[in-house]
Amino acid sequence: MAPPPHRRPGFSRKAQYSLFATYVIAIAGTVVAALLLVVSIADPAGFAALRAAGAEVTAPVARFFNSVRRTSRDIGGNLSAYFDAASKNAALTKEVAASRTKLIEARALRVENARLRGLLKLQEETAEQVVVARLISSTASSTRRIATLSVGSNYGVERAQPVRGPSGLIGRVIESGPTTARVLLVTDAENLVPVMRASDGLPAFSTGLGNGLVVIKPLNLGESPFKVGDIIVTSGNGGLYQPNIPFARVIRKTNDGALARPLADPANTPYAMVMRAYQGEARTAQQSIAPDGAVQEVVE
Repeated sequence: MAPPPHRRPGFSRKAQYSLFATYVIAIAGTVVAALLLVVSIADPAGFAALRAAGAEVTAPVARFFNSVRRTSRDIGGNLSAYFDAASKNAALTKEVAASRTKLIEARALRVENARLRGLLKLQEETAEQVVVARLISSTASSTRRIATLSVGSNYGVERAQPVRGPSGLIGRVIESGPTTARVLLVTDAENLVPVMRASDGLPAFSTGLGNGLVVIKPLNLGESPFKVGDIIVTSGNGGLYQPNIPFARVIRKTNDGALARPLADPANTPYAMVMRAYQGEARTAQQSIAPDGAVQEVVE
């Protein structure tokens, strides 16, 4: 048997009241809509007043929702701008780092070019050059101060040849292999260098201290004649080093001499020039009698 077309919503009063209220609201809405339609046709001015009043009533609600919409839009825009700014900041940071690296490289190249120009000028002025090479290593913790050249006997490098840089004297060759050579630095305690004061030619000799400094002592013992700032150059005595090679600057006066800092720093001088001995024949004869650092008998 088919169910009746109109069924009651059960015995629940709440459901019955809900259904009744729905009907009432629907009928009231229809009636109000019909009245508004009649008013709009019969009295357009009155309908406009009613419409204005309705707009005034609903304006606060409209303003609230409009504010909520704009706030949400601003929040979204700010978040988008924040993430966009973060990405742009990261890109700018990378560009700054790359520019800083290029700037450092450019400065290093400028310093390297200055060193090479100094060596080139020295090479043009010096006729006693053997070869220009790199200082590839030097002792750091040993008591000896020895550096290594990147060339050896295959380029004509021999024992007891002076080695200098653009700023001044570095040392002398003590061993020469086929592709490398060892250089005894002027700061070594066993390296004795004949020198003189550049201003008046006062003769003296220098020995290293092993700590980056040298001791300058005059040949005539007595009160020290040196002053802070005096420039010391090689004297040419002994037949090994050419005269007037820049050597050191006095930094402190002592009772019997002075402490000086060499003008050429091997740590900051990647290139060096190997030179021939100033007086080769005299130096060879001297080495046959007493080589550097040793005593040798001459067998006749």
